[in-house]
Amino acid sequence: MVLEATMICIDNSEWMRNGDYSPSRFQAQADAVNLICGAKTQSNPENTVGVLTMAGKGVRVLVTPTSDLGKILACMHGLEIGGEMNLAAGIQVAQLALKHRQNKKQQQRIIVFAGSPVKHEKKLLEMIGRKLKKNSVALDIVNFGEEDDGKKEKLEALLTAVNNNDTSHIVHVPSGPTALSDVLISTPIFTGDGEGGSGFAAAAAAAAAGGVSGYDFGVDPNLDPELALALRVSMEEERARQEAAAKKAAEDAAKQEKGGELQSSSQDATMTENTTSVAASQTDNKRNDLSADVDNALLEQALAMSMDDPATSHDIRDTDMSDAVADDPELALALQLSVQESAKDSANQADVNKLLGDPSFMSSIFASLPGVDPNDPSVQDLLASMQGQSESQQKNNEDKEPNVEEK
Repeated sequence: MVLEATMICIDNSEWMRNGDYSPSRFQAQADAVNLICGAKTQSNPENTVGVLTMAGKGVRVLVTPTSDLGKILACMHGLEIGGEMNLAAGIQVAQLALKHRQNKKQQQRIIVFAGSPVKHEKKLLEMIGRKLKKNSVALDIVNFGEEDDGKKEKLEALLTAVNNNDTSHIVHVPSGPTALSDVLISTPIFTGDGEGGSGFAAAAAAAAAGGVSGYDFGVDPNLDPELALALRVSMEEERARQEAAAKKAAEDAAKQEKGGELQSSSQDATMTENTTSVAASQTDNKRNDLSADVDNALLEQALAMSMDDPATSHDIRDTDMSDAVADDPELALALQLSVQESAKDSANQADVNKLLGDPSFMSSIFASLPGVDPNDPSVQDLLASMQGQSESQQKNNEDKEPNVEEK
């Protein structure tokens, strides 16, 4: 593999706006530059490529010789088109950039794209060519675009002056539907001297002819493993992103369906609760009505009992009490004790009535009171009335005693 440092001189003059090369002269030139940079960096990992412009306000170095292909490709974006091409100055600046390369073992090469008329004298170009040959600098020329009478002769004279052991080349690309890069693929400018870049050139030629359709993404991993890996990783990321988006959409749809089911179930639960509450209220109302009916029945029974004959009610109570006494011995004993106590109270009351009915006893009581005359008519009347009350009370007690004994 050839180890070399390459400087590419780009024509960005006003002539590059023409559209005789698809899609334009400048865009066709940019595609060819990108292809050449890829071939040079792929042929040897230590190869370096630099880019400069020859038109505009002056010669301008965009990128010094570097092996970073991304940096080389990025410098091609946003270039300004205008002015006239200065071929001599561009070649001299490129030679100076190669002179200050870091690796002195690299061979030096300059690739010039000439798409506009050459206004320099033939002798000046021959002198520049001899200087390049003296410094062991190879020169490749791509002639396209304007074809005046003296341009082709001047470029041929420059090539003849710089050529040494057939290391320099020139390619004339006529205008037409064929892309500029497609023409350069099969030329020594792209393939080198049969060594560097031949594999990449073959792959590029096959790609142009559609021969790499069997490879993923149209890239042979044997020729460009980094690009193939980057494309594969990008494809995997895109696939993962699409799968995540599809999964999220499915989850959202499931959540919406679940939310509808929950809403319907909540409505059913609400209806069930309402039905249960209505049934409970109806049951409570029925219970209240039943309790009211029972209360009314009890009230009517109480009224009826209150309106019954006292003797009849007394007999009923006595009958109920007799049944209760027969069933409960303790209640019978309590009733017997109560009857005995009432009998004692009646006897005591009878004794008191007898004392109050005794005129002599009451007279002695009144005589013992100070200031009371027992012979006073009013006192005598009071004693007579008390005696009558005691007699009537005693008679009533005597009438009640048989009843108590019967009980």
